[in-house]
Order: sequence, then C-alpha cells, then structure tokens
Amino acid sequence: MNRDVPALLVRLVHAPQQHGGLGVLRTLGRAGVPVYAMVEDAFTPMAVSRHLAGRFAIPPTALDRPAELPSLLLDYGRAIGRRAVAVAADDESAVLLAEHADVLSAWFLLPPVPPGLPRRLTSKEGLFHICAANDVPAPRSWAPADRAELLALAHDVGYPLVLKNREAFTRLSAPVVSHTTVVHGEDELLACLGSRQTPSVLVQEYIPDAVAEDWITHLYCDRHGVARLVFTGFKIRSWPPYGGATTRAWSRPNPRLAELAAGLCRRIGYRGIADLDWRFDRRDGRYKLVDFNPRTGAQFRLFETRDGTDVVRALYLDLTGRLIPTAPQADGRMFVLGQADLPSAVVSARREHRMPEALLPRRGTERAWWCRDDPLPALAEAVRFAGGVTRRLARTSAGVFTKHPPLHA
Repeated sequence: MNRDVPALLVRLVHAPQQHGGLGVLRTLGRAGVPVYAMVEDAFTPMAVSRHLAGRFAIPPTALDRPAELPSLLLDYGRAIGRRAVAVAADDESAVLLAEHADVLSAWFLLPPVPPGLPRRLTSKEGLFHICAANDVPAPRSWAPADRAELLALAHDVGYPLVLKNREAFTRLSAPVVSHTTVVHGEDELLACLGSRQTPSVLVQEYIPDAVAEDWITHLYCDRHGVARLVFTGFKIRSWPPYGGATTRAWSRPNPRLAELAAGLCRRIGYRGIADLDWRFDRRDGRYKLVDFNPRTGAQFRLFETRDGTDVVRALYLDLTGRLIPTAPQADGRMFVLGQADLPSAVVSARREHRMPEALLPRRGTERAWWCRDDPLPALAEAVRFAGGVTRRLARTSAGVFTKHPPLHA
C-alpha cells in the first residue's frame, strides 16, 4: 500500500445506518491508509470509527442539485490536500464519478470506466437491454410507459410480479416501492402505485423461491479491463426477506458464475469495483442477472483472497500503481448483518415452514458492525437502532406502521 495516498468514501444518499461504507474505512484504515468519508452527522456509525481520518458533510439536498456536486467534491479534494482514491458507496456516487471524471481527476484517482456506463447499469431498464445485447440471462422485464400500460401488462402476464424502481436517481426522489417488491394481485399493485399516472418502475417476471437460489459476485476490473479479482457467494437471507439487503451470506466457489460475470464486464468495457446479484433458476438451469451495482457492495467484506485482498484494496493498489496480489478466494467466510438477520430468519422460516438456516456465527464470520479493533460504530448503530424501534412502536400504536419496514435503514 502507498500510504501517502489518501482515500475518500463518496456518498450522496442519506443512509446513516448503511454498513458498506464502514467496511471501506476498516479495510483501508487497517492497512494504514488515511480514509476520509462523506457522512450525515458526527454521530453516525461511520463518523465514530477509529479508522476515519476526517469527515465531510453530505448536503441535505445533494440529489436535488446534481450540477453542484462536482464542485463540492473538488472542494473536499482541496481540503484533503492530496490527490485521493475515490471510492463510490452508492449508485448515485458511481454515476457522478464516472460522468465527471474529466473534472474530478484533478483531485481524485478514478478507474477509467466509460462515462455513461454506470448510469446504464444502475438503470433497471438499461441493465435488461445490456443483458439482452450481451447474451447474459436475465428475468423477463418490461418498462411500462404509464399506469394504464402497467395494469394491462400485469393482466396479460399474470401475477405474481416483481416491481423495482427504474432509475438510480428516481428511487429516492419518486420511489414507487421502497425495495424490490413482489405483488401477488391487482390490489397490491394499486397500493404500490397510489395515484401515480407515470410510475418510474420496472416489472420483472417472478422466479419462485422454491425453484431459485440467490448468488452474489463481487469483482474488480483493473485499468485495462482485466478482472483481477472475481468472488462468488451464496445469499442465505435478506431484509426485507427476498428483496432487501443481504443479512447473511457465505463465500462459496462457483467457477461458472465467476466466468459469466467476468465475461460480461469484459464485453461492456467495465472498469472498477462491481457488485452483481444473480437468481439461479432451477427450471432452466441458468443464472439470471437481477442487479449490477457499479460500486462497492454493502457486503463486500464477505470476500477476500487467502492473503487478505478484497475489491477495495484491489482498487486502491491498482489506482496507486501497485500490483494486485493473485491468490485464490478464501472460501467458507460468512457475513452477518447483526440485528436484521434474526427477524429475517423468523419471517423466512414462517413462510417456508422450516427451521431457520445458519443462525449461529461460524469461524471466519465478518460482522457488519462489531469488531474488536473498532467497537464504537457498533455502539452508535445500537443507539440508532433502538431509537428506530421506539419510533416504529409509536407509529404502531398510532395505526400507521408500514408493512415489513427495513430494520437496518
């Protein structure tokens, strides 16, 4: 590691309990790299990490004024005082860094990804077209133009159907659903739509859980487009169940899936860190791509090589002119998202009429919040989580508790 080069974790979405950024601070901070981060306030879990060298504010209206964001990042670069490696923590940040790389490169080291590619990848409609053009399996998808077309489509295709917000930037400004949502009938669909006449939503075919498996690939493609690291893992649970953030997963070798992911990145000219979600459909024996995140994934610390290199360290080494060590994936590691995994296990077990799988930690478990060398973020998260539970209980008594609220967000 070239410890003279700092790093900046770029975040535009207000999500103080998002745990992926904390993993970035820890993996680079432990290597002696000065890591700065954009945070919501001084009391978020990331802001109290011992590995944080300095913090900058995420503007409350960051996504409302996108034209001002490049200047803001340049100001942060000048405040750091040295050219820094920029690490995108959310889709919007990945799009910003790619589309304004020519300006931002004055203060930041960035992977040379094609400028318009991250926006197309974060668009659910754009990703479907990329898959079709590159012969990568994906669930059948439709992008209805308006409410009438959506209702007609649902009638023709039939239920259940999967709904996703179509574009990265509208998922927060005008979301149709709070997360990937399965609707089982017209009443549920209408409840999601509300009064919207032109909902920005993608409709996907539903692959039944009984015939499916959820898999993850995390990879790093270097400046020349070579996939230097390709990790594969199996997702056990998520919250909300079957459509939210990973709460428990383990690293597992899958050469077929690794080649599928690396081949797609090679054909589209991708550079940098990528986090891909796949749905294995036992009915036709194919892995179907459901999400391509052109950034660090929240559970990226699940994966590392046997010598301890993960995708964030690979990015840092590559952009600072160092060699990326080559070593096999460390298999059998487990990732757990603390308090969100237990309710997910309970809900999943009730729906599937079986005992929950893998409730206890195992050797090599990577916890999202707790670690011995950096305990304060776990304490800060516990305080915020308790406050969130209290607020939700208050809303319950008022009769406005929403169905399946994400406990970690």
